[in-house]
Amino acid sequence: MSEEHSHEHGPHTHVHSDSEKKSVISRLNRIIGHLEAIKRMVENDEDCSQVLTQLAAVRSALNGAGRLVLRNHIDHCIVEAIEEHDTESISALNDAIDKFLK
Repeated sequence: MSEEHSHEHGPHTHVHSDSEKKSVISRLNRIIGHLEAIKRMVENDEDCSQVLTQLAAVRSALNGAGRLVLRNHIDHCIVEAIEEHDTESISALNDAIDKFLK
C-alpha cells in the first residue's frame, strides 16, 4: 500500500506492516485455493453435503480474515483517526463493521 491512497471513504494514511499484509494475503490465498477445490467438487458432481461443509469452512475462513483486517484497522488506522479527530474514518469503520456482520 502506498503512503496515501484513496479509499471509498477518503485518504488512508497508515501503511500496514509487511507481516500484517502477508498474514492477510496468506489467508486469502488459502481461501482462494479452497474455493477452487469446491468448484472442482461441484464440477465432479460430488456429494452436496460435502460441498456445503466445505463452503461453511470457507465462510469461517473469510470471517477470520475479516477479523484480522478489522483488528489491524482498529489497532492502527482508528487509533490514528482518533488522535487526529477524523470522524469520517471512524464513521467509515462503523459502516464497514455493519456490512461485515451481515
